[in-house]
Amino acid sequence: MHRNRLLTLALILVLAIALTACANEDTPPLEEQKAKAKDEQIAELQEEKEKLEERIRELEGDKDSSLLSRTIKAVELIKEKDMEGLAEFVHPTKGLRFSPYAFVDVEKDQVFTKEEVAKLNEDSETYTWGNYDGSGEPIELNFNDYYDRFIYDEDFANSHIIGNNTVIGKGNTINNISEAYPDGHFIEFHFTGIEEQYEGMDWRSLILVFEEVEGQWYLVGIVHNEWTI
Repeated sequence: MHRNRLLTLALILVLAIALTACANEDTPPLEEQKAKAKDEQIAELQEEKEKLEERIRELEGDKDSSLLSRTIKAVELIKEKDMEGLAEFVHPTKGLRFSPYAFVDVEKDQVFTKEEVAKLNEDSETYTWGNYDGSGEPIELNFNDYYDRFIYDEDFANSHIIGNNTVIGKGNTINNISEAYPDGHFIEFHFTGIEEQYEGMDWRSLILVFEEVEGQWYLVGIVHNEWTI
């Protein structure tokens, strides 16, 4: 859609330049000042056209490297529980951190390398992922159970709202994603509510955090968020 819009604008500018050039051919010698102004306008339009053409080339380039494309692919892989595929998106040195709530505990949250992420579906080991809201009891689950409760407990690939580096779901838990990932960019997939009877108190979010390395965006954090006491 954006590409078509830019192409249309570029064509309009080309037409404008052509029409203006034709007008200059008929300009009487006594109107040199007006002709000069038109020449300047042509130069400005030409510059704008070149900028639009450059933007079009960018859009037609390697879409794999764009954050939006990476995010869409990542959330689809998460939906499919394709951990081997998702591993290709994991940060090469920092790995991937899992946070059950919006407060990211950089000391205690579980972090897995790219190679470990690829095998998580087969991992039956029980990990401590944090503490349950309310009771404070430790979240002791294997990965598959954690996935069902604190990753894809709703169909986030088809969420109500998507936030771009903007916090949408807000509860009593402190959201420190920006502080925990100062070089990161996060995309939030948000459901405003699941069941009408709860009047929005059962909202859910899945937040994917990326960091850029040599022009490529890599996944460094998967944060789950919900209404908390």
